[in-house]
Order: sequence, then structure tokens, then C-alpha cells
Amino acid sequence: MLEFNAALSTAVEANEQSRQTKNLPAGVKPNGPLSAEMLGKMHRYWCAANYLCVGQIYLLDNPLLREPLSKENIKPRLLGHWGTSAGQNFIYIHLNRLIRQTDANIIYISGPGHGGPTLNACAYLEGTYSDVHPEITQDIHGMRLFFRSFSTPGGIPSHCGPHTPNSMHEGGELGYSLVHAFGAAFDNPDLIVACVVGDGEAETCPLEGSWKSVKFLNPSRDGAVLPILHLNGYKISGPTILARTSDEGLISLYKGLGYTPYFVEGDDPEIVHQLFAGALDSCYARIRDIQKDSRTKDARTNTNKDQPQQSWPMIILRTPKGWTCPKEVDGVPIEGTFRAHQVPLSTVCENPEHLKMLEAWMRKYRPDELFGKEGRLIAELAALAPDGNRRMGANPHANGGRLLKALDLPDFAEYALSIPGPGEVLAEAPRKLGEYLRDVIKLNPANFRLFCPDETNSNRLNAVFDTTDRCTMEAIVSIDDHLSPSGRVMEVLSEHLCEGWLEGYLLTGRHGMWSSYEAFAQVVDSMVTQHAKWMEQSLEYPWRRPLASLNVLLTSHAWRNDHNGFSHQAPGFVDNALQRRSEVVRVYYPPDSNCLLNVFDHCLRSRNYVNVVTCGKQPELQWLTFDEALAHCSQGASIWKFATNDGGTEPDIVLACAGDVPTIEVCAASWLLQKHVPGIKVRVVNVVDLSVLMSPDDHPHGMDNISFNALFTRDVDVIFAFHGYRWLIHSMVHGRANEARFHVRGFNDQGTTTTPFDMVVLNKMSRFHLAIDALKHVPRLRSQASDVIDMFNRKLYEHHVYIRQHYQDMAEIRNWSWTKDFSEPAAPAPLAKGQPRSQLFTDS
Repeated sequence: MLEFNAALSTAVEANEQSRQTKNLPAGVKPNGPLSAEMLGKMHRYWCAANYLCVGQIYLLDNPLLREPLSKENIKPRLLGHWGTSAGQNFIYIHLNRLIRQTDANIIYISGPGHGGPTLNACAYLEGTYSDVHPEITQDIHGMRLFFRSFSTPGGIPSHCGPHTPNSMHEGGELGYSLVHAFGAAFDNPDLIVACVVGDGEAETCPLEGSWKSVKFLNPSRDGAVLPILHLNGYKISGPTILARTSDEGLISLYKGLGYTPYFVEGDDPEIVHQLFAGALDSCYARIRDIQKDSRTKDARTNTNKDQPQQSWPMIILRTPKGWTCPKEVDGVPIEGTFRAHQVPLSTVCENPEHLKMLEAWMRKYRPDELFGKEGRLIAELAALAPDGNRRMGANPHANGGRLLKALDLPDFAEYALSIPGPGEVLAEAPRKLGEYLRDVIKLNPANFRLFCPDETNSNRLNAVFDTTDRCTMEAIVSIDDHLSPSGRVMEVLSEHLCEGWLEGYLLTGRHGMWSSYEAFAQVVDSMVTQHAKWMEQSLEYPWRRPLASLNVLLTSHAWRNDHNGFSHQAPGFVDNALQRRSEVVRVYYPPDSNCLLNVFDHCLRSRNYVNVVTCGKQPELQWLTFDEALAHCSQGASIWKFATNDGGTEPDIVLACAGDVPTIEVCAASWLLQKHVPGIKVRVVNVVDLSVLMSPDDHPHGMDNISFNALFTRDVDVIFAFHGYRWLIHSMVHGRANEARFHVRGFNDQGTTTTPFDMVVLNKMSRFHLAIDALKHVPRLRSQASDVIDMFNRKLYEHHVYIRQHYQDMAEIRNWSWTKDFSEPAAPAPLAKGQPRSQLFTDS
């Protein structure tokens, strides 16, 4: 005989030492906030939700078992996850009771998002599923379609996703529920985010790191997150760490992280209903007390300096995995074990006895007493769901586009960098963007945040601190720099938290951006993938309103991390992003400050995209005036006439570039060719929107063949210097006229701590390599090119020797800037007006 051991969240043999429900003798029913009538109704509602979950997994027909169950009623492929479903249904129903009782504004986040049957079932019972899927009516015919659509071709997936109105994040990949919950709570003072964290999910690094988010939650202006850690004991085939951790260990862990745990445990529903209702009421009261205390204090004196960090409530729920399913099958334990994770009875079509067990399991919920003649949930149970937008599937925060307000954006022309001519002054491109973002924050004080892993200064965006601070709810000392509880810059040294907070913030109808070092952005490749998939699928549901785009600024990039070394040199984030559908991904490589402003203003106005913008932060040559940058960025790519000498005729060679450092090298290569090879006709094409290289059949920004050939010609060889890995350009120009004429130089995974110019030399993308390549593809100049090629090769050798003797680049490299007469500059280009000259310490 088996029984549930609450201390370990598992079924055990009855003769093994086990703990019954804490502090409650066997057979004793607890007192609680639920009347007998309410407890009975809630239990029946729970049974209805459980029935719908089992039906989704198994049934093709006979949805209410009005006839004996036959194998013809069973789906040919049984897919889905039962193990988490009953526990999540239980939580959802109790949240419904709290909403009806208090009129609280609550949304539900399912951490074990593979338990899609739960949110589908609960949305169906409250009516919101039929609201957005009108073909799924709340009757026996709609229930049949509801069951048939689950995990079947042309239907819906097995996990939470955009099809489910009460879900606000993609639930298939574990680890992101809690960070999304906090992102949703920021700047939503009336919102409570009930976040169910599965004990398997709790083992992931992103989830483990997410608990510290409470250190950034300001009860004066933010909502609240109620974590509900559901310890049902097992993953797919083994026990979870936290389920086997003692209560004392869990208390110590979570108290240290800033939480007060409330424990609820057991497998007797009548007992657990009362215990959970009591814990939920206590947590709600505690949340309101924290908020009331904070909001009644004078905001001007609420510096957090003399106020201890609040301890926020959480619930730890221990119930069996697969709760209410058969306890044993063929003598093998099922309920309370890992075997209940997915489909507890998987051979019902082959084994008549198992089919009988399935029927008995489903009839145990008494569907004939829960649903009326027409198949609708009976009125007394339907009345338990909240009304209108208080239903968690109708809450606008779960469909954030319903709440989205356009940003009040300043005129980005006012932040233009003044330049006297192309390539004549130096500037750190993000500085002007920082000034622009400063005023975006000033104009939008409650719906825009900047997320960054402790690199806002380093990434040259520090002008934002003229109007805001870094957010913290921890102690602040006098020597700290721009820290306050009201700060709108969210700095934490975790790409997972920055990206996840931003996703949660966007999914609930706000705006923001995330800035990161290029190499370490790849830490969240999978997170970005899941968010992009959410947006891709959302396009299929018109009721999912457009969201603000996820804007990513990658700086401190591979080419100018010569000071940090190989670990910081990796441009692959873009490669992963471009695996997503073209409808939702945009990739930009602004070559200078004014182009960066143009691109980012566009990104902040856009909807339903992942915008990836890569631009370095080091002092670099500036190329375009504001008006020139506006025209260039509007086209996505253009011929740079100042560096081109083909006179509008067909050139001998096309030099193309995408990225700030590749742009410098291409312009320098054009300069060298025109200086040393008289008569050569060179065309320089700069690409700022990478997608224009693609065919319009593959990407909405793609150029048609006429436009493409107008830039790159139809037959002339193209030497293309690219910021990232070379294969990407080759894949984008695939199918264009004579695609083999594209010769791409890019990052070749060569790097170390060295000089800036040595980085391009190591990867064979230097101006000398590009010029040599170009000359090899101009047959008519082959005779005079030979000596020039030898000279360029000697320059590469001189460079190799010089940097090892002097530890810096040669003067002709350091001093180079564009000169119309091709004269050698004697000194580096001056800084652009307004650019800082030096600082007390380095933060590069």
C-alpha cells in the first residue's frame, strides 16, 4: 500500500517512515476560511478542470462519457503532461476565489508551462477560451472540438502559448516564469502576479537567479509577485532537489533571499483546500500591508536608507505529482511518482483493462454532475469564476497589447552629432543615443525602462543618469553612484534577468531596451528564441494585440574588445536571432552615431519585432550628417559617394560593408586603392539594415533584384567586409545574380588581447587584405596591381613587427582619417564637438 510522504513530496510504501500533513493528526480536518458550501463548490470546480485536462490528453469523441468509453473514442497519439495539471488547476481555482472575494487584479504565470491542459481547461471553464476561439463553444460540441484540438495536427500545442488567453509567456522552455513575473509587476502598482514555479523548473539557472528580483521591487510604484513553489516531487524520471530538501532548509534558503515561506502540503483535497485558502489569504494580506506601509510614506524621504528590506510572502505547496490519477497500474506506483509526469496510462487502446481504468478515473470526477444536459458547466460552479476582465484569461495584462500606449518620443534630430565631413572626426557613437534615451525616460516616467548588466556607463549611455538612477531596494551608502529605489535603470550582472525582465515588461504592455556586451548576449540566445516564437505565433491570433518590440543594443563588440581578449570576442548573437521567421526579426549595423540615432528611434516606434542593433562604443570615425544618415537608414543600404569614384558607371570592384569597424576598413581600402592604383573605379556600399540583402520573397525588407543590382551591379565582384561570421552574408545573397562573385571577409574566430587594428589583421579583414582581394579581381589592372599588392603585404609584415615592439598600432593606422586629396594625416582626427576627452578611471 502506498501513501503520500509530504516531507519528500513523493509516494512511499506505507511501512516507510512518512510525514502526514504538518501539525495535523490523521483524520483531523483543519479549520480554514472556506465554508463547507464553498469548499464543496470549489472542489467540484477543481474536478471539472481535472476532467477537462484528462479529456484533452485522451479523448477524440464521447467528451462527457455519455456512452461507455471505447478505444474508438481515444486519440491515436496520446500527448501531453498530466503530472502538473491537477496541482495547477488547484492553484488557479483558489486564485479565482481570492479575486472574487477581494476584487484583486491578478494574472497567472505557469512555470511548468508544458502543463498546457491546465490553462486551457481553466480558460474554458471561465469562458475566456471561447471568447477568443468562438468555434470552441461551451457545450458538448465545443468540448469535443476542444479535446480534439489538443496536441493534434491543425490544433494547439501541448504547452502554454499565445493560443491560451490566460498565458502571457511561451511555456515550453523552463526557467523564465519568475523573471517574467517580476518584469510584469514593475510599474504595475495594482497588479499581483501569481507565479507557479515547478520544482523541476526551480533547478534551472535562470530560475535560480530570478529570486533576487525581489531586491528591485519597489512597493511604492510596482505591483507584487506571489511565487508559489509547487513541489510535486519529480521531474521526468528522477526526484527534484527542492522536494527532497527539508522545510528547515527551504525556510533558510528563501528567508535569506527575501521571502517568508508559507507551507501547504498533503494529498487529502478537503484538508489541502482549507490550508491553501488560509495561506493565500495570509499572503494577500501581507502583500497589501507591505504596499500600504510603503505608499503612505513620503516618497521624498523614502530613500530606503533607514528602512529594512521587506520580506515578501511565498507559498511552498507539496502535493503528489499526477494528483488524483490512478495510484497504481499493474502493481506499479503512478500517482506521486515520476511515472505520472506525462501520460499515466499510455496503452489504453491496446490493453482493455487500462481502458477501464481510464474510464473509472474520468468518471471519478462525476462529469454528469458538473456539466448540464447541453454540456455547459452548471451555473453554481460557473459563478465561482470572476467576472469580466477580472477573469485571468481576460485580464489585459495577459494580452499586453491591449494596454500599450505609444511612447512620447523626442525629436531625434535634436541629438544629431555635428560633423564637418565624412571620416574627419571621432566620437563614441552611443553617447548621443544616451542623451536621447535620457529624454525618452523623462517623457515616459512610468512605461519605459532600460535594462543592462552593470554596463550603462561602460556602454556610453550614462547620460540617462541625468534624469534617473539605478534601481535598488538595498542599502545605499554615501559613495554610491546614482542608486535609488525610484531608479529606472535596471542593472544586475545577469543577462537572464535583464532579458527576462524586459520580456515580462513588454508582454504586459510597456516599452524598454536591453544593452549588453555582444559576446555575453549569447547567454540568452534561447530566451530570445522563445520570445520570438511567442511573437511569431501571436501573429496567427488577431486578438493578440501588437506589443512593443524587444530592442537589443549590442556594444563592446568583438572587433573592439582587443583589451579584454578572446572571451569577449563573439558576434554570434545575430546568427541565432536570424534563425527566427523574417516577420519578427530585424538586424541593424549602424556605422556611426547619427545612424545609430536613426535606427533606434525607428526601433522604439516598431511593434512585434526583435530588433538587434550592433554598434561599438569606442571612439571611431564618424561618416554621415544627420540628414545623410536619415536617407541612408531609410534605404537600408546605399552607395557612399564620398568614397566612390565610379562616376555612376560600372565600377571595377564593389567594396561593401556592414558594421562600424568593417566600414572603417572598407573606406580605408577604397582610399588606399584610389591613392595607389590610378584609374581604378571603386564603389563603396554600406549596409545598415542587413535584411535588405535578402530576397523580398524571404524578408519584407529585402530588395528586389533591380534595386539590388543598382547597388552591387550584376556582374562585378564584391568584396564584402562584415561584422559577424561570413556564412551569414553568403546565405543572404544566395539566389542573387552571380552570387559567387561575393567574397566575404568577417570574424573568423581569431582573437586575443592585442591592438585594435591587429584584430582585423588576425581575421584577414584589414584594409590591406580587402585591397589585395579587390586587386585580384580586377583583371584589367593586373600588371600595375602586382607592385601595389607587394606593398600592402609589406605593410602587414611591418604591422606584425611594430606592435610587438611598441605595443600599439602604427602611426599611419592610428592617425588615419578620410582625406579628399589622399594625403597622409599627421595626427589622429579630432573629437567631435561635445565628446568627452578623458575620465578619471577606465570602465571600457
